[in-house]
Amino acid sequence: MPAKPAALPDQQAQTLVALGERLRKARLRRQWSAQEVAKQAGITRVTLHRAEAGEPAISIGNLAKVLAVLGLDDDLNHLATDQPLRDTIPDERLPIRRTRRERRIALDSYPQLRQIAWHLDPADTLSPAEALALYERNWRHVSPDTMEPHEKALLDHLTATVGRGVLLV
Repeated sequence: MPAKPAALPDQQAQTLVALGERLRKARLRRQWSAQEVAKQAGITRVTLHRAEAGEPAISIGNLAKVLAVLGLDDDLNHLATDQPLRDTIPDERLPIRRTRRERRIALDSYPQLRQIAWHLDPADTLSPAEALALYERNWRHVSPDTMEPHEKALLDHLTATVGRGVLLV
């Protein structure tokens, strides 16, 4: 059984209850049953009841589904809009979120990897998981004793990170 969510402060709990009541009224104004709305939203009737009761454990995804069925999904666009607030940071000073790009491994930099990936273009790149899978599947064709130091370091790194310390050969 999952742990119960931490209790919300009263003001936030009241906000969720008010939101749930607005959802319920929107459903009733359309003369739709809870079962109909839940079915169209792809959730259970119990989950809809929890949303209408303002329970904090309902996911934002389920809330979005209910809003979409009720034709209120545009309301989600107003949740985190820029309102005039105290102590706000101008947009140009906000930190830039950098997405983590997966490191690609160039075949032409690693002779034995290139040899076991004979079916690929030497200019291709592989993800770390693809490279480790090639080493593991074709281990009988790999000569660890004659492996160049940088390729050995790559294999050790792949084994430690992708393979979680285990090379399946």
